[in-house]
Amino acid sequence: MRWFHSLGILLILFTLAVTPGTTKADEQYEPLKQFSQIMDLIENTYVREVNREELIKGAIEGMLKNLDPHSAYLDKESFQDMQVETSGEFTGIGIEITTLNGKLTVVSPIEDTPAFKAGLRAGDVILEIDGESTQDISIMDAVHKIRGPKGEEVELTILHQESNQPERVTVVRDVIPLDSVKSEELEKGYYYLRITNFNENTTSELQRVFNKMKEHGKGVVLDLRSNPGGLLNQAVSVSDAFLSKGRIVYTKGKVKQAQMSFSAKDQKNDLDLPIVVLINAGTASASEIVAGALQDHKRALIIGERSFGKGSVQTVIPLADGSGIKLTTARYYTPNGRSIQAEGIKPDLIVPFVAPEDDEDEPFSFTTIREKDLSRHLEKEQIKDKSRVFENGDKVQLMLKKDNQLRLALQLLKGMPIIKALR
Repeated sequence: MRWFHSLGILLILFTLAVTPGTTKADEQYEPLKQFSQIMDLIENTYVREVNREELIKGAIEGMLKNLDPHSAYLDKESFQDMQVETSGEFTGIGIEITTLNGKLTVVSPIEDTPAFKAGLRAGDVILEIDGESTQDISIMDAVHKIRGPKGEEVELTILHQESNQPERVTVVRDVIPLDSVKSEELEKGYYYLRITNFNENTTSELQRVFNKMKEHGKGVVLDLRSNPGGLLNQAVSVSDAFLSKGRIVYTKGKVKQAQMSFSAKDQKNDLDLPIVVLINAGTASASEIVAGALQDHKRALIIGERSFGKGSVQTVIPLADGSGIKLTTARYYTPNGRSIQAEGIKPDLIVPFVAPEDDEDEPFSFTTIREKDLSRHLEKEQIKDKSRVFENGDKVQLMLKKDNQLRLALQLLKGMPIIKALR
């Protein structure tokens, strides 16, 4: 009997492997035929009952997951989550995550969020969520498990990059307001402007801090370090706020809708001050568009470390049942025609971040993960106004003391001849 079952399985496999010859016109349907055969086999012979809808959903998830690290299937809940997240506020712990070598990994904690305060850092591997292993988990499933109602706890088992022993961290979920623009006056007339992400409110937040800068400003340090990106239209409008003319970014894809080009307009509210831009390995996607545009137009001096290298555009496509897919549909290019996919923006001046020896706390969590490290990455191609300007001298001095890149940026900004030579 055991031999008979084995022979039956071999015959089934042989039937799948040997198919009659097909014409060229039918070749495109052969994989679908095989898919249907395998689905029938699972339904009829798998050890437990399997729902056909679940099988198809799993196949769709796998199909998209194997394209690149950024394409994904979004069930109804995930689709709604994405719409909420880009609107400027959501409930969770405040981390950007990705999969790196099959492991769920923190790209960057968002500043001033529960995750940031709990000590999660870029490069941390999340081994478990509430005691459940994250092995082979999808990004969207991980997001679902980590997010939840305000005030509820989530327990993460994490492994820091420099550690051999995992540790359990309990984080209390909260509303994550994505106030994406923060600013300080470093010295009289010299301003620090940090953009933490690009959501629907970023440009309007930015404009609110411009008035004082225009009136009294001598120069701006624009900090895009560990900015994971966000909305393309916001990257364009933020770039436009610093440029009066010229192309900002353009995209190329298969379909007509993916062929786009965006140029700056001369606006009276543009900020015409010298700029030094800070970037690092966590500067990704939309923030790379801004850095690339300002660099190509010689509008700013770019310093820091090479950026993440995500030069692709994802389109969110809604489906009839309320779900959707996030699909990579184009590559984007800087004004001079550079694709930074898996390459990143190279600073004009490479300055590694050096953590203070006498203080374990860092002002930001700087990641060493880049697009090129992700499996299946695209290959390189040849309102609440919390953005007001603070005047806390002690806070500014602490920032400068702990951040060698920021100190240098301020020194360069004050060297007006250097900035003028770039423009």
